[in-house]
Amino acid sequence: MMMKESKWLDQDDSLNRLSAHQSRRETTYLGYREVSMDEKARHVLQHFNKVARRYDLMNTLLSFGIHHLWKHAAVKMLELNPGDRVLDVCGGTGDLAFLAGRVVGPGGQVIVYDINRSMIDVGRHKVSGGASGKHIRFVQGDAEHISFADKYFEAAMVGFGIRNVPRMDQGFREMYRILKPGGKIMCLEFSKPTAPLFRQLYDIYSFHVMPLLGGIIVGSRRAYMHLVESIRTFVLPGELTAMIEQVGFSQVTTRNLTNGIAVIHMAVKD
Repeated sequence: MMMKESKWLDQDDSLNRLSAHQSRRETTYLGYREVSMDEKARHVLQHFNKVARRYDLMNTLLSFGIHHLWKHAAVKMLELNPGDRVLDVCGGTGDLAFLAGRVVGPGGQVIVYDINRSMIDVGRHKVSGGASGKHIRFVQGDAEHISFADKYFEAAMVGFGIRNVPRMDQGFREMYRILKPGGKIMCLEFSKPTAPLFRQLYDIYSFHVMPLLGGIIVGSRRAYMHLVESIRTFVLPGELTAMIEQVGFSQVTTRNLTNGIAVIHMAVKD
């Protein structure tokens, strides 16, 4: 049972899923299960409705606070300038947007774009008290159909959210569309730890501690079991790089964080 649960995709598995994802659009993956696009979208909506109020707390507990360091590093790599317009896709409760808002300043603008109203409500309350929050706006919408004009933003970012978009390549295409030439994209996402021993310890923690805490704090073990499975069946950094390049981005670079638990992808729109 444990071996099946903790299975990580190898390179061939990941390539096969990436190919299927791009060619057979009526289905995608929800953890280890192949499901319809609509079923995944419904599940993601239900999951974040359930966890929204405790989302930030759970992230901090489950990562021992390290997710804050990851997000600081990711936003720093965007090299934003005062006055920039930034789109935070699948922005949720606004952690990345708040960091970006400090850099772009009152002359800039950061838009948190998320499909889930419950997450937006939590985020709006969180950023409303700070000076950076004055130039952060929240817009509810689908990452596959971004409701902004072409070439409007200097930067786009997505943190731990592209994994939940049923048509990931379509999400990247939309981010490409709304960026100005020379604009940058940053994608921060979970990945497969590089060291085998560390990966084994991470599996034990993920499949036992994370669902337990999910049951106690959020009231749903299953929600966090799906989270664990979705991380293990997500494409590897090389395959995600290939997808980003196929959309049209160039100069794609990656940076591993904490032994590869998370990876930052950076790219530029020519």
